[in-house]
Amino acid sequence: MFVELDVPITMDDGTVLRADVFRPVADGQYPVLLSYGPYAKDLHFEDGYPDAWRMMCEQHPDVPAGSTNRYQAWEVADPEKWVSQDYVCVRVDSRGAGQSPGVVESFSPREVRDAYDCVEWAGVQPWSSGKVAMSGISYYAIMQWRVAALQPPHLAAIVVWEGMHDLYREGVYHGGIRSTFISGWYPNQVSTVQHGLGDRAPRGRLKRRSVAGDETLTEQALAANRTDFDQEVVRHSHDDEFFADRRADLSKVTVPLLSGANWGGHGLHLRGNLEAYLGAASENKWLELHGLEHWVHYYTDYGRKLQLQFLDHFLKGKNNGWDERPPVLMNVRHPGETFAFREEHEWPLARTEWTELYLDASDLTLRPDPPTTDAHVTYQAMKEGVSFTTVLSEATEITGPASASLRISSETEDADLFLVLQVFDPLGEEVAFTGAVQTHAPVAHGWLRASHRSLDAERSLPWRPFHPHDKSEPLIPGQRYDVEVEIWPTSIVIPPGFTLALTVQGHDYEPPGHVPDTRTQWASMRGVGPFKHNDPNDRPEEVFGGTVTLHTGGENAPRVLLPVIPESKAS
Repeated sequence: MFVELDVPITMDDGTVLRADVFRPVADGQYPVLLSYGPYAKDLHFEDGYPDAWRMMCEQHPDVPAGSTNRYQAWEVADPEKWVSQDYVCVRVDSRGAGQSPGVVESFSPREVRDAYDCVEWAGVQPWSSGKVAMSGISYYAIMQWRVAALQPPHLAAIVVWEGMHDLYREGVYHGGIRSTFISGWYPNQVSTVQHGLGDRAPRGRLKRRSVAGDETLTEQALAANRTDFDQEVVRHSHDDEFFADRRADLSKVTVPLLSGANWGGHGLHLRGNLEAYLGAASENKWLELHGLEHWVHYYTDYGRKLQLQFLDHFLKGKNNGWDERPPVLMNVRHPGETFAFREEHEWPLARTEWTELYLDASDLTLRPDPPTTDAHVTYQAMKEGVSFTTVLSEATEITGPASASLRISSETEDADLFLVLQVFDPLGEEVAFTGAVQTHAPVAHGWLRASHRSLDAERSLPWRPFHPHDKSEPLIPGQRYDVEVEIWPTSIVIPPGFTLALTVQGHDYEPPGHVPDTRTQWASMRGVGPFKHNDPNDRPEEVFGGTVTLHTGGENAPRVLLPVIPESKAS
């Protein structure tokens, strides 16, 4: 493998970004895998994220096998495994990060334009076939939707592995409630490798130098070279132009794409992989759904071989059968963290039996028919919520998006609704899963700030209500309101005798043995992981800590809509 470090790529404004290029030794022209992101190309995966690397290698020995792993970096392809398949790997440090100078502006249009220029640079190099694919996890995936929408001529495909599309709804305001993930992510993963940290940053393995550039800037200079993204988010509490500028026009995404989604990706990426897959105009698009940790299947033989077959077909023109594969490749989840691979032809599945279960506050049950009498139940928002349950008499698969229709009243002018879909075994133990970045994750989550209850009728679907989040409409204390809540998609085959529950409460899901959150525990790995909603400025207790009442029965009786898959139910 021929390795070139710190290759300069000049942007349209004259800024020079730095990239590492890994390519086959033999002369020739090869397709390119390109990644652009802020996590420092020189920082080895194991040095930056030692626990994640150790656990992945222990649990999935195929990941480190067949490679020296010398060039492994966080959330991007291992060049040894791709160059050996006759690809060139190009890793670019985004503007202001790692070895690239400039101002850090996370998710900005400036970054997208830079990535466009990098694609076009890679497409005309003497070692390039002229066909470039973007590939990577998370940030490296998020960029791809937006770069593809600009339609760079040399972009031939994208591999979007666990990458959100809608920054407002999927990243920073779940149902209008601020997620504080960014507050921890930025100083823990972005600022730590900002260009100019020099001697204060970790040292890389390849050149034994700072991963954040040779120059050591003052704290004042560093601050001047980065936008305060967290404060930008706070200033924009509604879905306005700030977020519109950071969302792709999916009607312009036309390249072949493989969207890899994680069932456990509640709180960041799952919804985006699915919504962008549905919205993309590409004639050739595939959706893959898996479980386990955020980074695992990008590197396992399972995930890597899927990517290779896809890319070989579209970048090398190989007649390898990829175009004959159905467009949906899913790993259906079972209790005990087991999965059954299945190919489908659409999303949501056409044979879905959209099943309504009605909430009954008189006995806290979920029932197939609307209750005949009205009832209500009350909970304190910051304490234990209310669970509605049903025991399943036969095996039932729930795979797809879900929603809930609730009728609420609050003693204050607003209420934050946290919905949790859960499964319990016959002994009452919760069936939990490994989430993308958290342990003990429930089946699914949904969120809504009641003052954001207005709907976009044209964009709403029964199984995915769409809230524009463009205004706040305070509640009149004590008055009843009907609200629609989106529940992010899920997959679970529930055995007979198990209990399905919908819990409604006023705070984040907390599993058994929950450790109370602190300001420094941004990445607590249980329950909701780092995707907490604990900003006291966004959720003052005098507004969001009051009593909430759930009303059931009556016309348009409150219910949850579930995607039941009949074949599994019949079996």
